[in-house]
This record gives sequence, structure tokens and C-alpha cells, in this order.
Amino acid sequence: MRIIPAIDIIDGKCVRLTQGDFKKKKIYREDPVEVALEFQNADLDCLHLVDLDGAKMGKVVNWDVVREIQEKTALSVDFGGGVKTDEEVEQLLDLGVHQINVGSLAVKEPEKFSDWLKKYGPENFVLSADVKGENVSINGWLEETKFRLFDLVHQYEQQGLEFLTCTDIGTDGMLNGPNLGLYKKLVNRFPKLKVVASGGVGSIDDLKELEYTHVYGVIIGKAIYDGKLKLTELKAFQHT
Repeated sequence: MRIIPAIDIIDGKCVRLTQGDFKKKKIYREDPVEVALEFQNADLDCLHLVDLDGAKMGKVVNWDVVREIQEKTALSVDFGGGVKTDEEVEQLLDLGVHQINVGSLAVKEPEKFSDWLKKYGPENFVLSADVKGENVSINGWLEETKFRLFDLVHQYEQQGLEFLTCTDIGTDGMLNGPNLGLYKKLVNRFPKLKVVASGGVGSIDDLKELEYTHVYGVIIGKAIYDGKLKLTELKAFQHT
């Protein structure tokens, strides 16, 4: 199971939201690049990087942070937050971003996301599904939809989708444990997909339980910043 630490950016700073609420914002660090280097120095090799300004505005905003992390680290970065155009996709891939997370656009403009999977290759994309219950939310979690998670995933699996990140909004930032039932269901229903869990991890025990669901990876944010999980623990866990 891959351990994927997260950096969320607002105004170029490293922040966390609770349950996706922009009003419940906490600034943890002024410099996201420093944080990324700390992850790399702890022998973690992945990074989930989210441009929350971009998610809200519908276009990538924090380009400088992306560039600097790409220049100064060797982390395998998956990036999300407002990617809407071919130009943005090409610019991110040219910068060396490993994968691009697509959420709102996959719901609102399915033809465009399908075209991207064909044009640039499914290995370069992650379907990023943020859910309340089993319904998908979009636009930085600000807008709920009637789209059912399993229908959306099935639609894109038919078109070659390989990677899925699913965030359970109800558990995100709460540190009370992930929605294990949701991830078991996803792994069982879509055994060919690489499913990444996101939301709720607050302890090493949570990671052990997630491992039993056979998810491909897990994104961890607030638990790191609040000191619930140490980078040394994550390093040791990743190599067991």
C-alpha cells in the first residue's frame, strides 16, 4: 500500500480544511516546498498536491508552487485543482507532474475527460471522486450532485481508467478513521482499478485496517500536520 502525504494550497500556503469547508481553514506552513522536501527526506516518494484556489476558481492558480516542487524534489506528484483545459494538462505533464486528478470535469464534461484518457493516456490521470454517502460532490466539494459514485467509476473504467482516488467527505479531516466499507466495496467491484483511499486516517491502526481492504494507496494529510502520525512511522509502514 502506497503512503501518499498531502499538501493542500491556498494563497501559496500549506493548509488543511475540515470536511472540505473553506471556512474551516487552518494554515499549517507558509512554504509548501519545505514540507514536500521533508516528505522526501523521510524517504516517502509520492505527493498528493491540491490547488484549492484552483478547485474553487475552475483553473490552475498556484503554478509557482507546482513548478518549485517539481524542480526541487524527486517526488512522484499527483496534482489536482481546477484543471479544465488541454493547455493545462500539457503544461502539467511538461513540468513532470506524474498524474493529474480530474474531478468536477469528469462529471460535468464527460466527453472531454474521455478524450483526455485517449489522447494523453489513462496512466496520466486519476479520477478523483469526492463523495457524501455515495453521491459525488464537485467544485471543491461546494456542490453536491445526483451522480452515484459506482456509476461514474463504471463509466470511465469502460474507457480505460486505471486510477481512482475516492475521498469520503464525511470523514475528511476528522481523524476518526476511514470509511472502510466504502473502500472494500470499490476494490471488490472494480478489482482492476488502483483505488486510493482518502479521508479520516488518524493512526497507524487505521492504516493497518485499510491495508486489509487491498487499496492501492492512502492519502494522509491532517494526521501528519497535527502530529498524530510521524513521518518515521510512515516510512517504516511503507516498507513493511
